[in-house]
Parts: sequence; C-alpha cells; structure tokens
Amino acid sequence: MTYYESTGHLLLTPVDREAPARTVRLRELGLGERTDTEFDAFARQVSDVLAAPYAGVNFIGEERQFFAGLHHAPDAPASGYPARVLPRDHGYCPHVVVRRRALVLEDVRDFARFAGNAVVDESGVRSYLGAPLIDRTGTVLGTVCAVDVEPRRWGMQGLATAKSLAAELLEIIHGREDG
Repeated sequence: MTYYESTGHLLLTPVDREAPARTVRLRELGLGERTDTEFDAFARQVSDVLAAPYAGVNFIGEERQFFAGLHHAPDAPASGYPARVLPRDHGYCPHVVVRRRALVLEDVRDFARFAGNAVVDESGVRSYLGAPLIDRTGTVLGTVCAVDVEPRRWGMQGLATAKSLAAELLEIIHGREDG
C-alpha cells in the first residue's frame, strides 16, 4: 500500500489495484448500484449491536463508495453523515478494502493519515470500526462499518463483533448467489 506519491505528499486514499476486478464481481452479484432494504435492516442490526449511531453496508467501486445498507439511530446527532454515495477518497472503508482486514480508529484525529479525511471536517466523524466483506472468490466487496461522532473505545469485543457481522452478511450474499 502506498501512501506517498512521487511528490512526497501524503496520499489519503490507498491505491486500489483490485478495484476493476471488484467492480466486475459486484456486477455479477447485483451489488453496489441500488439500495437494499435487507441491507438497511442489517445496518440497523450493526448499529444496535455495536451501540453506534451510524452503520453501513458499503460496496467500493473504482470511483465511488455505495452504501447499499445504511442506518442512523433516531437519536444520532445531526452531522451530515451518512450519505448513500461518497467519493472513494472520503471515509475509511477504502482503507479496509485495500488492507483486506478490519480497521479500528477510536479517534480518527489521533492519526495524521486519517484525521485529514473529508468526513472528519464535513460530517463530524470521530470514530470508525470497519470489517471487510471478503467473498468466496477472495474478492473484497466492501465493508460492514460503524461510525460515531465522538471518540470511543471499540475494544477487542467490538472488533470481534464487526468481523462476526461481516461473516454473517457474507452468508446472506452467498445465499442470494446460490439461490
């Protein structure tokens, strides 16, 4: 993963060499282009289980991210977050996809690489937890994620829960493909 361009400036969004293959796989599965009530319900489950004000099921394409499932708790602070579609350089899910492993940011401002992300200033995001959705072909389709506008400790339990929820969602996706 490269975070510095030839100019030496910090590159906030990682290079994603798997994006073209992911886009093909998402099309095969019929994902990443439209909202899905089952994924919205799943995002609500993520929000409830992790006690997070915002949660999503996010599929990452070559140029953008699409939250096919999205939930914000009724008592969530008004922050401008989340949106169904974000540019690829907004947020933290693209990092999870390229890393191919979960990412826990208790306070995004503690990390120079992440503190300058547009979602911090534009939407007030302060804490992030995301786990990759790696399907049976080995393709990272996107993420299951939870977000807060306050710093928070997700802990090992939060990380384990996010990974478990990602595995649960993959069962749903594979069931659709098989059905």
